[in-house]
Amino acid sequence: MDDNTQRSDAEVAVIGGGPVGLVSAIALAAAGVGTLLIAPKAEPDHRTTALLAGSVTALETLGVWQACLPYAAPLRKIRLVDDTQRLVRAPEISFVASEIGLDAFGFNIENRHLIAALEAGAGDLRLARVVDAARSIKPDATGVTIKLTDGEVRVRLAIGADGARSLCRTAARIGAQRLTYPQTALTLNLAHARSHDDTSTEFHTASGPFTLVPLPGRRSSLVCVLAPAMARKLAETTEPGLAEDIERRAHSLLGRISIEPGRGLFPLGVETADTFARERIALVGEAAHVVPPIGAQGLNLGLRDAAVIAELVADARRQKCDVGAPDVLARYDMQRRADVASRTVAVDLLNRSLLTDFIPAQSARGLALYLADRIGPLRRALMREGVQPAAQPRLMRGEMV
Repeated sequence: MDDNTQRSDAEVAVIGGGPVGLVSAIALAAAGVGTLLIAPKAEPDHRTTALLAGSVTALETLGVWQACLPYAAPLRKIRLVDDTQRLVRAPEISFVASEIGLDAFGFNIENRHLIAALEAGAGDLRLARVVDAARSIKPDATGVTIKLTDGEVRVRLAIGADGARSLCRTAARIGAQRLTYPQTALTLNLAHARSHDDTSTEFHTASGPFTLVPLPGRRSSLVCVLAPAMARKLAETTEPGLAEDIERRAHSLLGRISIEPGRGLFPLGVETADTFARERIALVGEAAHVVPPIGAQGLNLGLRDAAVIAELVADARRQKCDVGAPDVLARYDMQRRADVASRTVAVDLLNRSLLTDFIPAQSARGLALYLADRIGPLRRALMREGVQPAAQPRLMRGEMV
């Protein structure tokens, strides 16, 4: 929907139409904040997202989860298997959602179904939208001017949900720290002969995780992390050969495998913006931080970004304050910094522990998993913090912003 009559009424523009941008825009519009979504229609995306419990609660609160549910598979058990074949190996460990009083840790859903549900939710709210990419963004002391193909709009705050190569981040003169890994993730969906029993299985290999995550029926999504050359070679393998290779790597856990259309290759790295907000621009999702697809942290972090900025902006508006004021942006940066930093460090350490041949590092990883397996309170604390962090924004607690 492109509603030109509402452009001048918008206080906030959300730039980017992925899940994080859509959640940001829907949450703001539902709170009565004049919001304009600037984004072209989403490209077809066969990747999947494991939405953890807090993210599911947020989508329920915004009224879009019911449309997602038929396409989502519950994650009731997470199984970690050391398949490094090294001298020091960690014990196999399983985390079960019922142990912390949850029916499921979350749900896995294809991004195309998630985006379709969010776009339908935006339509129900009659959210103003420009179906176009922003051409340039210029912040100043009182607002942000966004140039479009057919004109320009001016708002008090721009929310950059425009990905790792963010135009918003550049406009705000925000730098970023980036670390690359000698790894590439091959992603695809597959069907299999045996039931996955609502269990996500992560094989830890010497090249990185090999993770099978349930989808509805006898289907799963795969994230296979390999050296770049090997990942490219595998991505180019014919369907029968690729199915055979994946079945071997999965130790025939799911039986005979058939590959579904759509394969993706994604170089792995960590990137964190120097600040998450500056000069009337707030960054959310991959515009603010990029983490490897390990531990289902990436999009869930982005959805917490969306929930926090929507909450702060809605509060500022209710208090009749400037929604793009420096103190609002400073609070956003402060509230998101610790969460993003701690999870980025955890993912980085896990990934490095798989790549290293340093025996003490392998031993430390094995001991950590052994203790998590054997000490119930520690295991339950890890599960709770991984799924529902102690400091949750209102949306994740089931409250509107």
